[in-house]
Amino acid sequence: MKNYEINEGTLAIISVSDHQSKVVENEEEYLVDKSAYEIMDESCRYFGSSYEGRVVGARAMLDANYKLPIIVEESRRLIFFPTESPSLEGCMWISLQHFDTVSKDPKNALIYFKNGKKIETHISSYSLKNQFLRATLLESILNQRKNH
Repeated sequence: MKNYEINEGTLAIISVSDHQSKVVENEEEYLVDKSAYEIMDESCRYFGSSYEGRVVGARAMLDANYKLPIIVEESRRLIFFPTESPSLEGCMWISLQHFDTVSKDPKNALIYFKNGKKIETHISSYSLKNQFLRATLLESILNQRKNH
């Protein structure tokens, strides 16, 4: 597959190489001939911004500088958080909306989604929980600003 836009059914974008990613959706999985960064950037652009623009916004909202969650599209709650630095080849982008929990394995945690799917990682459960909390904080700040 050449192109892919993140949508409400997207659970995760998993970097396979510099030029290929695995997209996990509720019902299907695809190999896309683009990096996870390219999918994130093109999806942000599809919804009217860019990856860099979303990073600048998240940085300002969270007062943080690294491993920032991204609001791909606000009205559909398309918020994704990286499992590690987005510049690293093994980075996964996880949907906040679909994330359920993470196993307690200190080194290779499993990510569980609300629909029962799971993804194995090489990231600690502690790090994944921190990323989830950061994304939740971003969503909370966004909701507060919408309501005021």
